[in-house]
Amino acid sequence: MKLIDGKQISASLKEALKEQVATFPARYGRVPHLVVVRVGEDPASVVYVRNKAKACEACGIRNTTIVLDETIPEEALLDKIHALNADDSVDGILVQLPLPKHLSEAKVIETIAREKDVDGFHPYNVAGLWQKTPHMSPCTPKGIMKLLEAEGIDPKGKRAVVIGRSNIVGLPVAKMLLDANATVTLCHTRTVNLPEVTRQADILVVAAGRAKMVTADMVADGCIVVDVGMDRDPDTGKLCGDVDFDAVAPKAGAITPVPGGVGPMTIACLMENTVECFLQRQ
Repeated sequence: MKLIDGKQISASLKEALKEQVATFPARYGRVPHLVVVRVGEDPASVVYVRNKAKACEACGIRNTTIVLDETIPEEALLDKIHALNADDSVDGILVQLPLPKHLSEAKVIETIAREKDVDGFHPYNVAGLWQKTPHMSPCTPKGIMKLLEAEGIDPKGKRAVVIGRSNIVGLPVAKMLLDANATVTLCHTRTVNLPEVTRQADILVVAAGRAKMVTADMVADGCIVVDVGMDRDPDTGKLCGDVDFDAVAPKAGAITPVPGGVGPMTIACLMENTVECFLQRQ
């Protein structure tokens, strides 16, 4: 079993970005600028936004974090986004999800200018992924593909099974694996006899949002297991993934840990997307 070290792979990606960004002031007169908008004080969001600011610092990217009151009217939030769209000094805009219940995530995502959409969630970017036209890729699926690439795992001709069908991970990663010439099966809560399907997988991507749901009997020997989950272990209260790591790891050909697997890659790819948005605007 090989442990896929997302921390190490993301560190080398950020180092390469740092070297690239260091050349920008001489060439373009400035560095890329990412603005992160956080609404309210959701504890997980506070941590994620802080981590994004740290990553910007590590890559030499200018970062602004805007914190808005969780009671902000929707119109006021959309006005704020319109102002950032119009601001020429801003290259990337990210509104941290989830939002308070009274705000429409769909409206907020649609309002962000497509060319500043570092999350890759704008309807036009989603369409670009599915139609194979130029687009910004969502960070977590992009990070998963980079992990496989860094480990020399070519999806071509392999059977890939994805558990989870969210717009943020499941659907886009299935499309990216398909584009990399894997044969893809997409599973979800209504899949009949899930273990029978997952045992067919050469590559198993788990983004179900349920702690330790993938057990050893669901995985074939030598399978590549990518765990996107961020859960709390119901027994210990510790951070864990959607995969029962201790039980599955001995059978896996390679596996991502939680934490330290997909998470760091998501943030590194956000940095890469910010640089891409900057370069496209130059």
